[in-house]
Amino acid sequence: MIIRPRLMLTMLLLMLPVLTLALLAGYIEVRLFERIATTLFINLILVLGLQVFMGNSGILSFAHISFMGIGAYTSAVLTIPAQMKGMALPDLYGVLAGVHLSPYLGMIIGALVAALVAAALSYPLMRLSDAAAVITSFALLVVLHTVMVHWSQVTNGPRTLFGIPKATSLYLAAGIACAMIAAAMAFKESRTGLLLRAVRDDEIAAAAMGAHISQLRWRGFIMSAFMAGLGGGLWGHFITSFSPNAFYLKEIFVILGMLVIGGTMTVSGAVFGTFVVTAAFESLRMTENAINIAQILPFRIIGLTEIVLAIAMIVILIVRPGGIMRILEVGDLPVFRRWFKDR
Repeated sequence: MIIRPRLMLTMLLLMLPVLTLALLAGYIEVRLFERIATTLFINLILVLGLQVFMGNSGILSFAHISFMGIGAYTSAVLTIPAQMKGMALPDLYGVLAGVHLSPYLGMIIGALVAALVAAALSYPLMRLSDAAAVITSFALLVVLHTVMVHWSQVTNGPRTLFGIPKATSLYLAAGIACAMIAAAMAFKESRTGLLLRAVRDDEIAAAAMGAHISQLRWRGFIMSAFMAGLGGGLWGHFITSFSPNAFYLKEIFVILGMLVIGGTMTVSGAVFGTFVVTAAFESLRMTENAINIAQILPFRIIGLTEIVLAIAMIVILIVRPGGIMRILEVGDLPVFRRWFKDR
């Protein structure tokens, strides 16, 4: 991969709002704002992971949120203190009952396990395209969710898993988000990323020129799962208790909405969409709560944020199908072209 000046500029411009928000949240020391910022950074990692596969291959992956769950549960099982496991996971296998690793090591192992599961399950599915690929990814989501709900020895079944040590800080989440921005850009500009986009644009022509379609998609899917697993580990050690329902339809809808609104084909779109949707979400949530508390209406408003996000997705898909940052990365915008020239 050749590191171009505009590529470096794009990375820096995308990291700038992340670092600015982290410093601002740390400076004002308002716990609610710090919590929102940390959640935004974790969601950004998940959206970037989805963009790595979906943006470069053109295939929607519903199963992305399941790999977040695998990372979260793996890290949790490995890091819950041994004395707590007897209460949180009374049926846990003996070989895991005495294991107590550092949360940071647990997050890395969780990401690797998510990538291994993706590698083991996804290769046959990578031969599919279009509607068939979307349907099978949804089926994979259902299968993995069912496993998480019923594998009570490891996940505590449908009940909430608790006792997870808190280890995710504002600056840790921001630092990993910046690293994932660089990783997503590096993958996009790599040989695999370029060939994967060639397959996306014209599968027959790419295959005729020797592109191994299944293998290219498989690599992108594994990279995407690794990032989702890492985001899951961060989220688990931030929220400290969760159930399998945290990794299902509602959550993938929010992550997908962030990417679609921002732009699926660009890393800039993933970052932009995450910031815009998070700001809109929190504003609508506060508005909804204020209306309900003040009892302005004779009935309670429920689900306003989800409804507005759905409407926004519909409008974006009609008016600008590729998203707000449709094709060009922020560093490739005309305003910067007169500053840098490709080498």
